[in-house]
Amino acid sequence: MDKIQNLKQVMQTNKMAFDYNYTMMMCAYEQNKLMFHTYLNQSTDDIPTEAKSAIEEWLQAYRKGCDDLKRMTDDGYRLVEKSMSSGKK
Repeated sequence: MDKIQNLKQVMQTNKMAFDYNYTMMMCAYEQNKLMFHTYLNQSTDDIPTEAKSAIEEWLQAYRKGCDDLKRMTDDGYRLVEKSMSSGKK
């Protein structure tokens, strides 16, 4: 097996690990979102609107950060795969 093929396998393994971790990050996001919404909607305390909007902003920022990370990582993997395939010649 040549070096390029070995590198491709390593990259595929790394991408698979990243995809798994990204899925776990999204699961954590969904659980936090559900927990916060359940707490905020069922709380007997009078929670200020500012606190509710701050939590919503935090959740949106977390989601956007995760989506940006996924997009940049996928772009990086595509770039590496492209350079490996062009370097094979």
